[in-house]
Amino acid sequence: MSAMTRSAVPALPTIAITMGDPAGIGPEIIMKALARPDVHALCNPLVVGDAARLRRAAAITGVTLPVVALEDATEARFPQKAVQCLDLKVTPEDLPFGQVSAAGGEAAYRCVEKAAALVLSGVVQAICTAPLNKEALHAAGHKFPGHTELLAHLTGTPEVSMMLTSPKLRVIHVTTHIGLLDAIEKIEPGLVERVITRGHDVLVKAGIANPKIGVCAINPHAGENGLFGRGEEAVKITPAVAACRAKGWDVHGPLPADTLFFLAGRGDYDLVVAMYHDQGHGPIKVLGLEAGVNVTVGLPVIRTSVDHGTAFDIAGTGVADERSLIEALRQAVDLAPR
Repeated sequence: MSAMTRSAVPALPTIAITMGDPAGIGPEIIMKALARPDVHALCNPLVVGDAARLRRAAAITGVTLPVVALEDATEARFPQKAVQCLDLKVTPEDLPFGQVSAAGGEAAYRCVEKAAALVLSGVVQAICTAPLNKEALHAAGHKFPGHTELLAHLTGTPEVSMMLTSPKLRVIHVTTHIGLLDAIEKIEPGLVERVITRGHDVLVKAGIANPKIGVCAINPHAGENGLFGRGEEAVKITPAVAACRAKGWDVHGPLPADTLFFLAGRGDYDLVVAMYHDQGHGPIKVLGLEAGVNVTVGLPVIRTSVDHGTAFDIAGTGVADERSLIEALRQAVDLAPR
């Protein structure tokens, strides 16, 4: 970068930040994050949500940054010492913080829907999502397990994967929001290979030429040659690893998950492939919610998210930590097309 002339420095990407469930901590962490000058030096942040709710969040958190309500995303002006908000007017004025409601779920859905349209039309370069509440989303009639599946639906993508990242660890999931028995049944070689492929491709695009990938087993000690489990590793995982290695990729497994996460945490692997939700989420969250970022891999758009929920128990108090949102914005900038 130092060798580039000022005119050659690429323009900052515009990132659509969805407000999430307005009854959660989304509006507060957005206002706290956008009050930091270093965030505006990183990207052009465009909030897709409700200007009145953001102003209320600003009052709660003590943020003095004004909120500009926009009717059209193309009206946004950067840089400005103000929050640029595409105002969808989707939140009832009297909606309380900290409570599940259909109104909150509908507002969150509308924000994601609009952000997806903006990025597909090229108005913005990536999406960064504040948290929504699954129960509220369902109460509003939108029967999706979460952001990942919702964005896949909105973009017409048949299959995506969830990747969690932290400064020390990256984890991509073969299955996510389904029960453990259903997850084990769903895992099969074709799915495992496709997930490994998506993880490999996104790391190559991020500049890691030949990423080292470790693939978790399902059973303790990777089944111990059939001693534990019913041979799931040999049937469901090993063929996928072999297929990826045949492409010349540096893929290893199935490996005992406990050992693999230790090795990856110290830097021996660039990516861990987890078989089910808690196998992958647990290690990331032990490292700290403030550092975790959720990346949806396989969409035609870049989407990152905080790695925490709506935190209804503290919503409206102003104490929510904005650091995970800032990290999610950094990841969105790194992955966004120029």
